[in-house]
Amino acid sequence: MAKSIATVPTESGWKYLQQLCKHWSHKLEVELDEQNHKAVVKFPEATASMQCDASSLTVLIETEDAAKLETYQGVVASHLDRFAFREAPLPFDWKAA
Repeated sequence: MAKSIATVPTESGWKYLQQLCKHWSHKLEVELDEQNHKAVVKFPEATASMQCDASSLTVLIETEDAAKLETYQGVVASHLDRFAFREAPLPFDWKAA
């Protein structure tokens, strides 16, 4: 399993997480935990687990196909940047998890 993680500094992480989940819930399986400010989005070939606090949003991407990891990093980052247009581009510093 290939994994990567990025913690993005933002005070609007919960807002972005909700928007992202609503956007993707039309086509993907999405679990949003409002109490713990967490979400899981299941793509066809990867899973994105996200959690936020008052100062950051952390994204963990897992996939069986290591060649797809960079693709899904880009998908998540570009969609978050779309919702975070006032502070985009967000600084994603992906690291192996």
